[in-house]
Amino acid sequence: MNASNNENKELRYNPQAIEAKWQQTWEREGTFRALEGRDREKFYCLVMFPYPSGRIHMGHVRNYAIGDVIARHQRMLGKNVLNPMGWDAFGMPAENAARKQNSHPATWTYANIDTMRQELKSMGLSYDWNRELATCDTDYARWEQVIFLKLYTRGLVYRKESLVNWDPVDETVLANEQVIDGRGWRSGALVERRELAQWFLRITAYADELLDGLESLPDWPATVRTMQANWIGRSHGLEFSFPIDGLSETLPVYTTRPDTIMGVTFCSIAAEHPLAQRVAANDPEAVAFIRECQKSGTSEEALERLEKKGFDTGFKAIHPLTGEKIPIYIANFVLMSYGTGAVMAVPAHDQRDFEFARAHHLPIRVVIQPSGRPLDATTLREAWTGPGIMVNSAPFDGLDNETGKVRVIETFEQRGLGQRRTHYRLRDWGISRQRYWGNPIPMIHCRNCGIVPVPEKDLPVRLPEQVNLDVQGNPLDHLATFTEVACPQCGNPARRETDTMDTFMESSWYFLRYCCRDFQEGPLDPVRVNHWMPVDQYVGGIEHAVLHLLYARFFHKALRDEGMVATDEPFRRLLTQGMVRKDTLHCPTHGWRYPGEVIMEGTTQVCAECRQTIVVGRNEKMSKSKHNVVDPAELIQGYGADTARLFMLFAAPPQQDLEWSDAGVDGAWRFLNRLWRMVREIAPEVGNVAAATATPSQGQLKGLRTKVHETIDKVGRDLERFQFNTAIAAIMELVNVGTRHLAEQSLKDSDSPTRAIMRELAETAVILLHPLVPHITEELWRTLGHATPLVDYPWPKPDPNALAREEMTLIVQVNGKLRARMTVPADSSRADLESAARNDPAIVTHLQDKTVVKTIVVPGRLVNIVVR
Repeated sequence: MNASNNENKELRYNPQAIEAKWQQTWEREGTFRALEGRDREKFYCLVMFPYPSGRIHMGHVRNYAIGDVIARHQRMLGKNVLNPMGWDAFGMPAENAARKQNSHPATWTYANIDTMRQELKSMGLSYDWNRELATCDTDYARWEQVIFLKLYTRGLVYRKESLVNWDPVDETVLANEQVIDGRGWRSGALVERRELAQWFLRITAYADELLDGLESLPDWPATVRTMQANWIGRSHGLEFSFPIDGLSETLPVYTTRPDTIMGVTFCSIAAEHPLAQRVAANDPEAVAFIRECQKSGTSEEALERLEKKGFDTGFKAIHPLTGEKIPIYIANFVLMSYGTGAVMAVPAHDQRDFEFARAHHLPIRVVIQPSGRPLDATTLREAWTGPGIMVNSAPFDGLDNETGKVRVIETFEQRGLGQRRTHYRLRDWGISRQRYWGNPIPMIHCRNCGIVPVPEKDLPVRLPEQVNLDVQGNPLDHLATFTEVACPQCGNPARRETDTMDTFMESSWYFLRYCCRDFQEGPLDPVRVNHWMPVDQYVGGIEHAVLHLLYARFFHKALRDEGMVATDEPFRRLLTQGMVRKDTLHCPTHGWRYPGEVIMEGTTQVCAECRQTIVVGRNEKMSKSKHNVVDPAELIQGYGADTARLFMLFAAPPQQDLEWSDAGVDGAWRFLNRLWRMVREIAPEVGNVAAATATPSQGQLKGLRTKVHETIDKVGRDLERFQFNTAIAAIMELVNVGTRHLAEQSLKDSDSPTRAIMRELAETAVILLHPLVPHITEELWRTLGHATPLVDYPWPKPDPNALAREEMTLIVQVNGKLRARMTVPADSSRADLESAARNDPAIVTHLQDKTVVKTIVVPGRLVNIVVR
């Protein structure tokens, strides 16, 4: 009895024991260590590294499972795979957490890294942990400072007074890309404008190359390429100046819509514009308005959402073509850092100008008439920004507006009033951050010598370990032991720069350092970097389309020009995965509640405590603030990592959002148990039988082997296209076929050909599943008698003979509606298929008294007869 119980326990699927066993084996044997000397094609697979916030979440599980499938599949295809992992470790959250816990940011950060590393290892991810790095490591910070100084020497780094986005909660500067809907991307605080001396990277020097280079990235999502192109925003237009009545100064402007020049009814200027400052010098109301403007951020998104307010300067601009005098307003939606800080306003054809003109009762003049719908300025409800014919614009009346753009520019150039210019929406990257926990900017301010770089021999500039994080503003400003230094050039007392670098600096080159983490002669080893680069497959969220991905492309090109890398682009192929979402209920009295199943938005549920009826909200992104987090550690402890991986990969295509489902997790668990039982049942009966290598000529065994190789064919194609869910569905179907066959016919009573095909079926299912669920498949591979690890087994190729079919079944449609199915010889021509369809008895009745317009034949799938 005890022996029987032990045997049953031995046969039961125990993911915790199996996963621990194989994770230890892979780590002990260094299975995933990437070496440059191997005589195989390289494949660099990379998932965006995480911020060490303390614990992994389900978004991490999904993201890293996707990357691991790709890496393992490429390994089985014979590639030499580099699949590293590290930590994006600097940043304000660590500083805030340390302040709350009365600890040090480094202590908090490295403790979190230790926790998250173990959690990632529990997923069975095929990382080369020998290449692990954290961007807060002294070694990494040192080489980043070296890179900073090299870019400074080349004129790509500079410092200037600039209007910046100030986060009053984090008390630091934000790049425009880090301001979302007028709020800081981390704190959520409303952003303010401030003028500070800031360090910048001259990303605009690469604007054309960044834009044109998008054409060389066909394997990036079109949405990401479009977002970057729009952010760079190359435009061609007219630059000219309005004379100012009564002043010798002029008002320079730039416009991409010279075709609307005759529709200008006012000009608007930024609060920081010299003309605005001139007005404010003698007008307290202007001073108050300018101060109000400075409470808003500097991003376009923040300005678009503002109520359009203005202050009449009293000055008039003179139209360069008509001589008309038009008012000049200080406007809260114009920035000094964009263009010239002044805008020619055409309210009939710009929505922002339209709203301002309505609010201030300014004239609206239509100068572009759309075809077929004449516009009347007195009844206009919104600006017309589309194409049309120029009107009220003599001498340009009657021209289409695109031709008009060219003619207006030519007129300005001929009269010496202006010139054609190319402008960019892209602005230089402000990297100064007023915080402690970041990489120090290696510069010194000397009264005699000006700004002096820290000599490379003195790098890295280290953060002081003893720091008071509770002081107002940047803690480094309050540390004399850090700030007070001798000038490297003259030796006189000087002051060290206290700004630290934007954390996007670290993430702009970490993928390069992975290639040579142990290199100590410079930031990068050209030999190893050029061996692995570019990254063949990059995986991450689309929210990084403009931030990280644009910065990384710029950084890579700058380092190429520095001779450190040979490639033009860092990432050859990009996959942007969706979010993990979970249904939630919110009771006004008792807070967040979780429904037991996925339910539809708009339906009602009842709070279990107060019995209030609650309308169900939309599926929310999993986050602690939404109280809808599922703990990956609990899931892995209860079901195993393979179940967690399988659910995440099966529930939705990777590019789409995934809706959490407890039932889906249970389904993944049941399937793995079914696979386990099938292989354990087959293995003892096929011990001395090799897998089939030929296809029987007919009968059930032919169908079985055909199914095996159709599955190999489909799964291989699906994995290449990242269609993991359909690949899993195909394998599930194959396992179901195998399970049904075992139920119908015991292998103990089967002949050798049957056993050979069933071995092939079991081995195929295990091999195809391995990139997706690596632990259980390694164990089952051993169960089937193999000594060589499955991780190094070559990916199977479908047998063309097994795929060959004598017959095929097609659907037949009439006007797109299914009317019949027909079985025809597999080698039927298009004409044969069309004839067979039209003569099918079920179709003949639908063709009576009808005229066949055309017949659409999709070989192997369908015939659609279009009639009228």
